Amino acid sequence: MLHYPVKVLLAFGETFSGNDELLEWLLKNGYPELAALSSAIRGSEEAFGWLIKNNHRELAALDSSIDGNKKAYEWLNLNRHFFLAVFSDACQNQPEAVAWFTKNDLKIFLAIAAKIRFFRDSQTFDHHKIHF
Repeated sequence: MLHYPVKVLLAFGETFSGNDELLEWLLKNGYPELAALSSAIRGSEEAFGWLIKNNHRELAALDSSIDGNKKAYEWLNLNRHFFLAVFSDACQNQPEAVAWFTKNDLKIFLAIAAKIRFFRDSQTFDHHKIHF
């Protein structure tokens, strides 16, 4: 996720505030994987499946890891997606992850994690997603 421009990350973060226009913008401007990730985090099994089918398994694992799936978290680490594992921890407000993002001046990811956390804390999810 580090390779995305800041404006794209901002747009991604705003999708958790219900901004469907930015979700469409991501889709139409070359970032369908971020649109699918946002939709998957917000509970879309179709978007989750799209991530798997389109070779974004690491983003599907991120979604599951954010949901608390320990196997997905382990899969991220075993497959060297360490940044995504730490981001998952930040979405769960783990102090070590928050400190790491702060120390590395990656506060935009803390803002996105906070938006995801706020969204998730306001929702009920079906956790019957693909197993890793």
